[in-house]
Amino acid sequence: MTLPEQATAALLGAQTEWQGGWYRPARALPSPNFGPRPAGAGIDLVVLHSISLPPGEFGNGHVQQLFTNQLDWDAHPYFQGLRGLQVSAHFFISRAGELWQFVGCDDRAWHAGASAYRGRSQCNDDSIGIELEGLEGCTFETCQYDTLARLCGALLEAYPIAHIAGHEHIAPGRKLDPGSGFDWQRLQALLKLPETSFPVSG
Repeated sequence: MTLPEQATAALLGAQTEWQGGWYRPARALPSPNFGPRPAGAGIDLVVLHSISLPPGEFGNGHVQQLFTNQLDWDAHPYFQGLRGLQVSAHFFISRAGELWQFVGCDDRAWHAGASAYRGRSQCNDDSIGIELEGLEGCTFETCQYDTLARLCGALLEAYPIAHIAGHEHIAPGRKLDPGSGFDWQRLQALLKLPETSFPVSG
C-alpha cells in the first residue's frame, strides 16, 4: 500500500469511529450540561481528571448520575456538598476500563472550571475532558490506561490535539486530580508522543 493509500485508509478508519463528535466504541449517555464552543476554537487539549462518588467508592453509577443531573443528593452525606451542581465531561473511564461518553467532542463540556493552560484561559472552550474513575493521588488500573490510550489515539486522529494535561495543571492550587498516582510516563509511552505534549515527565 502506498503512503497516500495508507493516509486515505487511516482517514476512513477515523471517520467510521466517529459520528458528529460521538465516539462509536463508547457507551453514549447524553448529558444536558454542555454548550457550543466559541467560534474558531481549536480543540487541541485533552484534560484528564479523576472522580469517584463518594470518594474512594467505585462502580456504583453515581458519576453517570452526576453528569446527567440524576444524582440523589440525599443518598449520601457527601453529596450534600454537590447539591445542584451541573457538570459534565466528554468521557468517563471506569475502573473496569469501560468507556462512557456524555457530550459530543464538537461541543463544550463543563469539566475544567476556572482554568488556564498554554497561554490561554477558559480551557473548557478548546479541550476534551476525560474522567478516570479513581481517587486523586492513588493509582489507576491497567485496563484504564489501555482504554485511555485507545481513546486518545482516536482523538489524535480526529482532532488537532497537541497537549494532554491534568486538571491539576490547568487549575493549580484549586484542583489536585488526577494526582501523583497517575503515570504520565506510561501514557506517553503508549501514545508515542513527545515530552512536550505533556506537562510533566518522569
